[in-house]
Parts: sequence; C-alpha cells; structure tokens
Amino acid sequence: MTLCALSLGSNMGNRLENIRRAADLLENRAGKITARSEVYETAPWGVISQPRFLNACLLLETGLPPYDLLAETQAAESEIGRVARERWGPREIDIDILTYGDILLNDERLVIPHPLMGRRAFVLVPMLDIARDFVHPSCGTSIDELLAGTDREGIVRIVSL
Repeated sequence: MTLCALSLGSNMGNRLENIRRAADLLENRAGKITARSEVYETAPWGVISQPRFLNACLLLETGLPPYDLLAETQAAESEIGRVARERWGPREIDIDILTYGDILLNDERLVIPHPLMGRRAFVLVPMLDIARDFVHPSCGTSIDELLAGTDREGIVRIVSL
C-alpha cells in the first residue's frame, strides 16, 4: 500500500457536495482515506475571472499503481460531471495527484509530485491540515517553506470535509 496526497477543487454546481462525492468515490474505488483536510474557499488561480473555488486535500492509502489511480481520479471527475473547458478554468471537480509515496514520475501523462503544488496556497494550506511534516520529495522543502513563497490572501476555512 502506498500513501498518496490528493487535491480536490470545485467552483461549479454544489461545490461542497462535489468535493464530498469525489472523496466518497475515491474511497470506494481507489483505497482508504486516512486523513481529510478542512475545506477552504479560495480565489481562482490561473484564470481569475471565474467563481471562487472550494479546495481540500486527502491522504489516500492505495494499492493501485500511479496510472490506475489517475484513471480512477478521472473516472470520478467524469461521474461528477466535469466538462472539458479552458485550462485552469471553471470546473465541477478537479482531482490532482500531488504525491504518490516517494515516487518521482515525469512523462506526458502524469507528473508526480504535481509540478505546481509548491506554488499554490490553495493546495498547501489544506496540506498543512493532513501532513504538517510533509517534505516535497523532489526539492526537500517543507510545506511552511513552500507557503512562505505563496499568496495566502483570500483563503478562508469554511467547513470540515
């Protein structure tokens, strides 16, 4: 079994229900959730002219290899109703694999650790809830050190996942 960190985000439809449903689908299909962050409302990143997001992180213990886990995250996104739109644009649900144990992977289908996680406060703040001692596997930097270089303005905790 491998411990993975996942990020969940939604800014369309019932955002909180989309995140809760994604967590349920992942636990039913991909492994056991061992930790759930609080849910945070955050400003959009990348494309800023869109509704605010709800974001959360999970630790998932899985026996699936990385590409099978990716397939399950994409199946959950489809089931919840995600529609392909512009990159970083609005979405019903987005599920990113942040880490997969200590594996480093970089190809056209999957990059682990997630290449942008260290620049996104909407990922790092919820990660603090579930993995305070996390150290980025490729650069050896702690969450606190990564957060020091991000803008946390507008991130508001709203509810427990």
